[in-house]
Amino acid sequence: MPDAAATSHRGLSYTWGREAPGLGALIDVGHGICWARLGVPGSLGHVNVWILDDGDGVALVDTGLNLPATRLAWDALLAGPLAGRGVTRLICTHFHPDHVGLAGWLAERFDVALWMSRSEWLMARAMTLDVRDVPPPEAIRFWRAAGWGEERIARVAAEGWRRISRIVGPLPASYVRMQAGDEIAIGAGAWRVLIGSGHSPEHVCLWNERANVLIAGDQVLPRISSNVSVSLHEPEGDPLCDWLASLDRLRALPEDILVLPSHGEPFTGLHVRLAALRDGHCAQLGALARFLVEPRTAVECFASLFRRAIGDADLSLATGEAMAHLRRLEREGRASAELRGGVLYFTAC
Repeated sequence: MPDAAATSHRGLSYTWGREAPGLGALIDVGHGICWARLGVPGSLGHVNVWILDDGDGVALVDTGLNLPATRLAWDALLAGPLAGRGVTRLICTHFHPDHVGLAGWLAERFDVALWMSRSEWLMARAMTLDVRDVPPPEAIRFWRAAGWGEERIARVAAEGWRRISRIVGPLPASYVRMQAGDEIAIGAGAWRVLIGSGHSPEHVCLWNERANVLIAGDQVLPRISSNVSVSLHEPEGDPLCDWLASLDRLRALPEDILVLPSHGEPFTGLHVRLAALRDGHCAQLGALARFLVEPRTAVECFASLFRRAIGDADLSLATGEAMAHLRRLEREGRASAELRGGVLYFTAC
């Protein structure tokens, strides 16, 4: 959720200001790396993708959604600034649709392998293959437990269970696995695989130590906080703990590293940003604990966590984010949960 946490970006430096590449254009960020931007419907508006010089061709990092406009944007890039360059490999940082939506299309078009971490590839495959006319019963239970009303549950259930397959094309049946600590030679550069969790299970970041560059994906964003959600796949999970621990590990990187995020603009000031993200979520946890002076559902906690009304378009993300903060308080012993009539109520301890 864009405003789900205090996310001050003061102290960051933006090398290109608010400049961003337009349709069919690239910005050279140095060290054999180019930046392209693809449109995404909704409040995010875009996803950044990175094109890495790989000798005889280029390696692509992330793909955008499987939508006609995104395919046209790739056509413009491939016929324009990338004309005559082959594609050597396709890397996806994680399984979310704006990052993996066109992985199958691009991999087939250029007959190249898809590179991902194992958990992310398995999640992408599972999400795209789980297509049915009605949501599974686990989804109904999850929504009810979070405090969704029966009318809202019925309305969302009537949409079916095909939302992911509408924006993610069929994925390759095989992949090349990336693991923490792997060093991948791409062109003249050596990229170390760093793994983050919380936003997704096994999110890949790529660190080029010599160039002092980090392709951060969604793990660290400059102006908004990454969505960190409890999902119906793991309703007892504690993803906020995982995410905060991932931020702490990234503090081992240089403060002046150039961060290439999936949303927003390239920036420096990594340690300042990590501190702001941690402090923002910790402040939210404190405010939420005070809000739980009486039993509250996840939906009722929107009033504490978000600075705007939550409509149907953002309901699922807001629900997952609220549940992540409530589960963190529960694990810390600062809140307890009670299931009544299928609805979870959380109260401060």
